[in-house]
Amino acid sequence: MFKIICDSCCDLNEKLKKLLNVCIVPLNIQIGSKLLGEDGLNPKKVLEEMKKCLTLPKTSSPSPERFINAYKGLEKIFVVTISSKLSSTYNSALLAKDIFLDEISKKFIHVFDSKSAAVGQTLVSMKISEYIQQNLTENLIVDKVNKYIDEMKTFFVLESLDNLIKSGRISKWKGIIASTLSIKPIMKGNDIGEIELVKKARGTKNALSKLIDIIEKEGINIEEKILGITHCNCLERAIKFKEDVMKRLNFKDIVIVEAAPISTVYANDGGIVIAF
Repeated sequence: MFKIICDSCCDLNEKLKKLLNVCIVPLNIQIGSKLLGEDGLNPKKVLEEMKKCLTLPKTSSPSPERFINAYKGLEKIFVVTISSKLSSTYNSALLAKDIFLDEISKKFIHVFDSKSAAVGQTLVSMKISEYIQQNLTENLIVDKVNKYIDEMKTFFVLESLDNLIKSGRISKWKGIIASTLSIKPIMKGNDIGEIELVKKARGTKNALSKLIDIIEKEGINIEEKILGITHCNCLERAIKFKEDVMKRLNFKDIVIVEAAPISTVYANDGGIVIAF
């Protein structure tokens, strides 16, 4: 028996929740002076609070104790965390593993750094589930999933620059100019899970079109791959993007998920995150 554990930046729709049966270990969100627990937290509530707050929202990783509680049971454990370059969640999960194995029980636990976030974590979890269904050994699953992570591409298009301005990554003046000119950045997660600017485009429609160009250029054997799309409060935009991709590229499948509260903090209102 196996169990897949993810932190709460992993975005899931109802179908995937039933299919993967992922155990979620929640991160914490702080917006201004408010510390928001994720239990019952609505992404739209997060957006409302972020718009009202002048400072950058913060997230904090789950405590090792939360992971230790998730590790309990007879199952062999696979853990998928948000990129270690974006959060200390990966380190928290590793520390919990060491404590659990030293003090509580001997069992198989492996922690994957997804080097991604949002739907990227979803795809990694789907790949683990696929290999489990194929009855592969745990060590072979680790090798194959690490290879999948190394080859996976993650991109996102931001509708709002508010959080980039609040974080100081772009100046307020440049942010105002970019917003006035409707400049939309296309970003990516690089090979070690850090965020890089890929290209800037005028308008969201143009940015998403350029993103398809990038997928076509960088995609290898896409007919064997699944394209994952996270949308932040913009389902129609995600559906339109899926349709436009299908006109040009032949992915094995395309899945759409809504941004969970943590992904909402990163993507902000109208943001699109894709991985393949």
